[in-house]
Amino acid sequence: MAFRVRNPNSLSLLLLVSLLSIASAKVFFEERFADGWENRWVKSDWKKDENMAGEWNYTSGKWNGDPNDKGIQTSEDYRFYAISAEFPEFSNKDNTLVFQFSVKHEQKLDCGGGYMKLLSGEVDQKKFGGDTPYSIMFGPDICGYSTKKVHAILTYNGTNHLIKKDVPCETDQLTHVYTFILRPDATYSILIDNVEKQTGSLYSDWNLLPPKTIKDPDAKKPEDWDDKEYIPDPEDKKPEGYDDIPKEIPDPDAKKPEDWDDEEDGEWTAPTIANPEYKGPWKPKKIKNPNYQGKWKAPLIDNPDFKDDPDLYVFPNLHYVGIELWQVKSGTLFDNILIADDPEYAKQLVEETWAKHKDAEKAAFDEAEKKREAEESKDDPADSDADDEDEGDAEDAGEESDAESKLESEDSDDAKEADKHDEL
Repeated sequence: MAFRVRNPNSLSLLLLVSLLSIASAKVFFEERFADGWENRWVKSDWKKDENMAGEWNYTSGKWNGDPNDKGIQTSEDYRFYAISAEFPEFSNKDNTLVFQFSVKHEQKLDCGGGYMKLLSGEVDQKKFGGDTPYSIMFGPDICGYSTKKVHAILTYNGTNHLIKKDVPCETDQLTHVYTFILRPDATYSILIDNVEKQTGSLYSDWNLLPPKTIKDPDAKKPEDWDDKEYIPDPEDKKPEGYDDIPKEIPDPDAKKPEDWDDEEDGEWTAPTIANPEYKGPWKPKKIKNPNYQGKWKAPLIDNPDFKDDPDLYVFPNLHYVGIELWQVKSGTLFDNILIADDPEYAKQLVEETWAKHKDAEKAAFDEAEKKREAEESKDDPADSDADDEDEGDAEDAGEESDAESKLESEDSDDAKEADKHDEL
């Protein structure tokens, strides 16, 4: 349905209100990885002593929509990665919390994470790693065929709680933006590329608190409760002579062997076969039970162990944002990180960055794929059409040289190694 604006001043007023709302947004942290980004981020020494700490590249990637729009990318296979940035400590009490960033898996990720963490309190950034407590972990995770989802893990009373709903993530090799919105009414939304993919409540979609209601443990099913959906038809009667039908009958096709000697072998009897007329023990047919009351369920009562927490959504001292993950195959690029209180500002940032460049990035990716396929076709051995029967024709037409056949053996970098998670 189309709406026509009759008063242009009203449109200007709406635009002005929207701009004022965005202008009043509180931005606690915004990182577009411009020059000087290394002064804001601390690379952890986690796993460095074991020579398992991966290095970050500052790059726009192999294909992009703007070569000047750079982020940080994992660069070494089979490595742990840990890096973090500090921002002024704040609480999201009475305010909406928005956590957003973009991810691109250039390596066609088979097993690895693309999530980020928000951490609270004081953290030794040089020791930041998999065992470092966090408040929120959010973002895509891929491993094999079974795990292709968006993690949304909230820490409550020292325990990490994974979202109960399944939120599929993007699995291609292009940039995508992931947004987590947490509101003061304890509702949330998860967006991918500015499109809402999941929404709900902290009460129902995480096991942060005991359930508000439980089944009454003292309730018992009434003795006269009829939970049989089907009953035997009282009008159905057993056919006369049904019980006299034998299970087996002599095989009508069997014949006495010609060399059978009754005196030596005894009286010959035909072998038996299953009687096609025998239908098993007789049972009356079933009909719908007119007195069916349904499956009995214990009534729900208030859970005596439930105690509401009006600050269920609150993280009182958020102070750091970090990336901590294990990658079998490197190539994941992070960019445009935002921590704010205004979903509209976050949407505007997506439009200014991802939406502005996504078409050009897709075109660059398609071109890179064409070049890759062309290079692979050059490396493939040519098929020989010559055989013994065609040798004479080949001599008449002039000798053709057969391409030398190669057999290449490659170690798979895409081993289905379980992604290291510390969330639960």
